[in-house]
Amino acid sequence: MSITLIAIYVAGRLVWNTGSGSELSLAFGWAAAVLLFAVSALGVRKRALSLASRLRAGRSSLWLSVHLYGGSIFLLLVFLHSDLGLPHGWATAWLWGLSLWTVAGGLVGRGLQLWIPRLITSGLSNEVLYERIPDLVADLAKRASDLSAASGPEIRDLYVRTIASELEAPRRNWHYFFDITGGIRERLRPVRYLRDKLSNEEAGRLDQLESLYRAKLEIDAHFTLQQALRSWLWLHLPTSLLLWVFLGLHLWGVVRY
Repeated sequence: MSITLIAIYVAGRLVWNTGSGSELSLAFGWAAAVLLFAVSALGVRKRALSLASRLRAGRSSLWLSVHLYGGSIFLLLVFLHSDLGLPHGWATAWLWGLSLWTVAGGLVGRGLQLWIPRLITSGLSNEVLYERIPDLVADLAKRASDLSAASGPEIRDLYVRTIASELEAPRRNWHYFFDITGGIRERLRPVRYLRDKLSNEEAGRLDQLESLYRAKLEIDAHFTLQQALRSWLWLHLPTSLLLWVFLGLHLWGVVRY
């Protein structure tokens, strides 16, 4: 489809000498508007699953494929409609920029949906529900504090200097996007350095503290990655709604003038 559209555009430029404002350019614009309507139907379907099921509107995977592929074709049609150049006028500039941002944001979001679950399962030992993270962190903090209070001065000092502040709340760390296991291993290094200096009894307590600390670091990894997976929609949905506003203004101007 993309090659066909580009071939039509090139033929129009070389053979018929078409350009911005030509009938072919207008056809690209109307096609983009129709395709945007079809692509946006995915959002409607996701919010009316029971109705879609009764109407046999197709599987979610099919609609997602239409959404992604159709969005990419929509952006190509926008570029062809503007004659592969920057638009003139503030309204068309907003429409052009919002189209680019919305499609790019959707593709980034799909990439995160494919990448982050694999990253989590490959590097983390526990599954964590995002909504339970605050309660889990609070429980780990209390258990680690009680364990530190029952330990010797070396462990208490390590706890105060290195661990206590980390257990206060969930923390984002963008390092988890690039080296999820290495980041945790590096943060646990001070705990391992202390182990050889302790008695067997104190080493056992340190092992328990290390386990709690590791659990907290894994929760931080879940917090960072799952939040990114949830937050990307705020870069996509508002701009897609705003895109419809400017498209409506643009179509009104075309029809009126």
